[in-house]
Amino acid sequence: MNDQPSLSELRAFAAIVGHRSFRKAADELGMSPSTLSHIMRHLEASLGVRLLHRTTRSLSPTEAGDRLMARLQTVLRDLDGALAEATTFAAQPSGRLRINAGEAGARILLAQVVPEFMKRYSDVELDLVTEGRLVDIVAEGFDAGVRLGESVPQDMVAVRFGGDARFIAVAAPSYLKGRKTPVTPDDLRHHACIRIRMPSGKPYRWEFERHGQEIVIDVPGHLTLDHPGLIVRAAAAGLGIAYVVERSAQPYLDRGELVILLDDWCPTIPGLFLYYPGHRHVPPALRAFIDLMKTVT
Repeated sequence: MNDQPSLSELRAFAAIVGHRSFRKAADELGMSPSTLSHIMRHLEASLGVRLLHRTTRSLSPTEAGDRLMARLQTVLRDLDGALAEATTFAAQPSGRLRINAGEAGARILLAQVVPEFMKRYSDVELDLVTEGRLVDIVAEGFDAGVRLGESVPQDMVAVRFGGDARFIAVAAPSYLKGRKTPVTPDDLRHHACIRIRMPSGKPYRWEFERHGQEIVIDVPGHLTLDHPGLIVRAAAAGLGIAYVVERSAQPYLDRGELVILLDDWCPTIPGLFLYYPGHRHVPPALRAFIDLMKTVT
């Protein structure tokens, strides 16, 4: 080893492995991919070992890179916690707050929390990332995540907001005209359903419950979509029966463009939660965000 790696080089390496992409890591770190590539060459040279397998189509850590990353995650996490704890002595929260959320959660936060938060804490840079896939918020550098309670990892601290949620089956009156309205979930097997594709690529199976009886159905259908807004619109256009969060369908229900089916098979469930790691210090900006969220949602 010729010289000691710098903290910035180690953070750059962690970002690259976390994203499996030079471009995405460079975007996170606020530098060009070429600069990041130069940093990695210098790091590998200083350690005297190759850390990454790089091709034109893929990027992955070597065995040495895997071992370094396993140790480095804990070190950087502890360092970030120590630095965050030191900032609690500042008069106002500052720095960057990264939150990963699904679209529904982001919409609620943008409507009810974010405007007041930005007004109160102008020194905080809020980075709200919306995507369908459930990510490891620690590995990918987020301070918190937002998902339905059933999707929150058990080792996280979770704070509920936004009230209860309910998934409902809906259809347009034009679709139901001339067809037998489903009375039980099994009746959906004889209808055209708008299927839901999960971020993993697998179809989502519809879940119903009544009086303790649970039914899970892989519904039939010739149309598959992966965006809740498009699914609701497709149902309103008479293309089939959809299974959506009631909140997203409410405007169409109010206008009579959709009606609820199997109402007694669609109970409410605990809604959205903001969650964060419980084993490290909570950054002041995240604490301020949570405190405000509790009061306005």
